[in-house]
Amino acid sequence: MAKSYALGLISTALAAAATSSSTLSSQSHLAYADGSFKLSPISPPSSEKSQPSNPPAGNSESSSPSRVRNDNPRTTSAGFDPEALERGAKALREITNSAHAKKVFEVIKKQEETRQVEMESKVAEFKAVQAQAETERQRVIYDEQKKLAQHQAQTKSQMARYEDELARKRMQAENEYQRARNQELVKLQEESSIRQEQARRATEEQIQAQRRQTEREKAEIERETIRVRAMAEAEGRAHEAKLGEEVNRRMLVERANAEREKWISAINTTFDHIGGGLRAILTDQNKLVVFVGGVTALAAGVYTTREGARVIWSYVDRILGQPSLIRESSRGKYPWSGLFARAMSTLSRGADKGSLKNGNGFGDVILHPSLKKRIEQLAGATANTKSHQAPFRNMLFYGPPGTGKTMAARELARKSGLDYALMTGGDVAPLGPQAVTKIHQLFDWAKKSRKGLLLFIDEADAFLCERNKTYMSEAQRSALNALLFRTGDQSKDIVLALATNRPGDLDSAVADRIDEALEFPLPGEQERFKLLKLYLDKYIAQAGQKKSSWFQNLFRKEQQKIEIKGLTDDILREAAAKTEGFSGREIAKLMASVQAAVYGSENCVLDPSLFREIVDYKVAEHQQRRKMAAGKGSA
Repeated sequence: MAKSYALGLISTALAAAATSSSTLSSQSHLAYADGSFKLSPISPPSSEKSQPSNPPAGNSESSSPSRVRNDNPRTTSAGFDPEALERGAKALREITNSAHAKKVFEVIKKQEETRQVEMESKVAEFKAVQAQAETERQRVIYDEQKKLAQHQAQTKSQMARYEDELARKRMQAENEYQRARNQELVKLQEESSIRQEQARRATEEQIQAQRRQTEREKAEIERETIRVRAMAEAEGRAHEAKLGEEVNRRMLVERANAEREKWISAINTTFDHIGGGLRAILTDQNKLVVFVGGVTALAAGVYTTREGARVIWSYVDRILGQPSLIRESSRGKYPWSGLFARAMSTLSRGADKGSLKNGNGFGDVILHPSLKKRIEQLAGATANTKSHQAPFRNMLFYGPPGTGKTMAARELARKSGLDYALMTGGDVAPLGPQAVTKIHQLFDWAKKSRKGLLLFIDEADAFLCERNKTYMSEAQRSALNALLFRTGDQSKDIVLALATNRPGDLDSAVADRIDEALEFPLPGEQERFKLLKLYLDKYIAQAGQKKSSWFQNLFRKEQQKIEIKGLTDDILREAAAKTEGFSGREIAKLMASVQAAVYGSENCVLDPSLFREIVDYKVAEHQQRRKMAAGKGSA
């Protein structure tokens, strides 16, 4: 610290010597240093030895070193003025001898400390700036490396995408070429088949024309022969009739007279006997009592026999017969009825299983492929359930009306090997207090099926709705409770299948009995196309082809067959696209309307124009009905 103080004093002295006389106050004889003082370096005087002793000839002036001009005689040749140093030393002595020397030294000390602290802070700040700069440099280097890696990855991904695009385009071009080649081959095959078909048709038409010509000639000859023969026979019969007409007339008159006399004598004899018997009965009291008693006993016996037979038959019908709630069933009305039908169904069951394996086991039922597959799975599961004596699973079919719920239930029962019985929920309410008894009779009858029975309840929401409805009668509520009682446990004999258009209206307990819920939506465009083809074949192509006995054909007028011209699959697909929102039942009604329109035409021919006209009319009618239903719902 003493060294620093000494250096400060020396620097102050040198600064005081270098500045003018105004720097040192004459009154206070004090000098203050406000900043750091730097001494200019004192260069030593140039030595003569450093100068070259022998300069080159002719260049003495240029090679000699330049000398500093010295205007002050007190300075040295190097330019150092010792006067400033003397003044500084003098000021130092004055400060030392002054009374304020201590304060000056303290001020100098404080200034030096302040400068040290500032230097340390500047050093720390410089280090912090240097560290921050190093951090920034490392961050910049990291960012550059990261950007470089991202750029390289992006470049690689772009190259990979470009290569994939080239490969895809190459494969697409190859596929297009292969497709075009296949189309050419198919086109050539079609043209070849068309030419072969045309040649075959031309040959067949020629053969048919020759055959028709031969048949016409043969028929003409036969008609001429028959006509000549009929004329000859008619002439012979007319001649014979003329000869035997008089004889026949006389014989008929004689026979009529004989018959009249015979009937008159028989009537007279009968009335004579009746009169004699009545006279005997009326005259004899014993015979009269016996006659009256016999007639009374006969009437009583007839009445008793009739009423007894009716009572016995009603008892047999109640015990063995089909319940009154059943509208349709595969079982006979009585155990002995339908034996032949059940035998035939047993024989055809193997064929049904084969058709199920081939995927054609649903007949006229056209459903969505996923729904059809689900029903087939349920049919197989139900059949296996019955064979393993496991409990059946109850089902719910819901969806818009006319979507094939009833037909699907029949096919499900038939494919699973079960009997089926169909009833409607609307038949329960009119029974009143008898509804509970009829429900129990129905389930007792269903349990008697040896194969198991699928009980299908159509319009189930009619009596299986929520029990807290205000309009629900006590009889309906009791019938619902009876059905819930009979279906409380899983059954091994009965499969309960419910169908409704409003599944939300069913009672919560009924919904709890359901194990499988299947939605039957409106048919899509592909299903509508299949339905149009099905009903076109049923109502148009096969119209009037039902076989009947020869006796019925004698009195029945032959039905005119419908001729179909130009109705292709494209037209049917166009109709399927137009009939958006149609159910299966509406499509069947549409084809029935087409049949009626064809029968109402003159030539009984179905062409595309008539078909499109009926389809457009039915589509407009369907939209009008929807608008009316929407208006009624909003009202």
